[in-house]
Amino acid sequence: MNALAATSRNFKQAAKLLGLDSKLEKSLLIPFREIKVECTIPKDDGTLASYVGFRVQHDNARGPMKGGIRYHHEVDPDEVNALAQLMTWKTAVANIPYGGAKGGIGCSPGDLSISELERLTRVFTQKIHDLIGIHTDVPAPDMGTNAQTMAWILDEYSKFHGYSPAVVTGKPVDLGGSLGRDAATGRGVLFATEALLAEHGKGIAGQRFVIQGFGNVGSWAAQLITEAGGKVIAISDVTGAVKNSNGIDIAKLMKHSAENRGIKGFDGGDAVDPASLLTEECDVLIPAALGGVINKDNADAIKAKYIIEAANHPTDPEADEILAKKGVLILPDILANSGGVTVSYFEWVHNIQGFMWDEEKVNRELKTYMTRAFRDTKEMCRSHHCDLRMGAFTLGVNRVARATVLRGWEA
Repeated sequence: MNALAATSRNFKQAAKLLGLDSKLEKSLLIPFREIKVECTIPKDDGTLASYVGFRVQHDNARGPMKGGIRYHHEVDPDEVNALAQLMTWKTAVANIPYGGAKGGIGCSPGDLSISELERLTRVFTQKIHDLIGIHTDVPAPDMGTNAQTMAWILDEYSKFHGYSPAVVTGKPVDLGGSLGRDAATGRGVLFATEALLAEHGKGIAGQRFVIQGFGNVGSWAAQLITEAGGKVIAISDVTGAVKNSNGIDIAKLMKHSAENRGIKGFDGGDAVDPASLLTEECDVLIPAALGGVINKDNADAIKAKYIIEAANHPTDPEADEILAKKGVLILPDILANSGGVTVSYFEWVHNIQGFMWDEEKVNRELKTYMTRAFRDTKEMCRSHHCDLRMGAFTLGVNRVARATVLRGWEA
């Protein structure tokens, strides 16, 4: 099931549980604005190349729209649409004053030089600068983009609108980025996992973890879980997978991965087939890579008791049903991975106030937000007799629907 179908299905189920008016339901699903622009740049060899850029702005009832920009050869309008919608519910679950957006450029960033990427980013910004803004739509990094990409957008945007650090988040710290932003999604995953385990009288210490994905989120989650006393027994990335029942030395793996551009060949454990990683014996499974990895074909073989969705929509709705029957608890993506957008919100607040927090305060506030979001979600689970995914969706959809109605949507 593709991302858009899965997200829309979850939304419709939540709308039904909440008893939303059908006209309001339809209005909430349709994006506020979809932008498609042509970006032509001179390549380093003097030839011209054209790329297509997208920005889907889904909803702004609760505040400026917020969401990442990805550079990937398969930037599919359907997926961008689904992710924009997911951001609307995610910001509402985290209870931060934003709506949802998502964007991207269909290109292979690995095939472009730094100067080509800079030219492409600047042209894209020139095309959309009057449709984004501090109180309109605030982009952030995503797949294939980073703090440097945000610095270029900030610079290009500022040529038209004056110095505006709050127009993007996930910036370099020297340009007004927040301390702790780099680790935020992974740290949020830790806090959300702690909240879920505490509900069942357990802590991170002594639990066995399997993590799929060793990018920004996976590597930070692995580090922080290990520091908290958890045991990471298997990890995979695009190059391969490694397993060690006594726990992997994450610091050593980080070093190996940085030097060898991947975890393949790491000697601190046994190499295993990455495909079998999700079905390893463990307490907590954390998919932190791509969407749709847990599906009807492998769901039955999963042995974990808890699944923490650090990636966006890693679990298909069909797999959801199989896992629910087995009694596996799933902490949904719109709650589990909202640490990144929460610290993005702190960064935006810092920039508007012109006053920065220290890292300790950022992490403390993040814990408060993540724990509160979990508590609010559990409250919805109790009142609607549903699982955590529907608890989070009803929480998010209800907040957006209330804001929409209060603002007078029929006028």
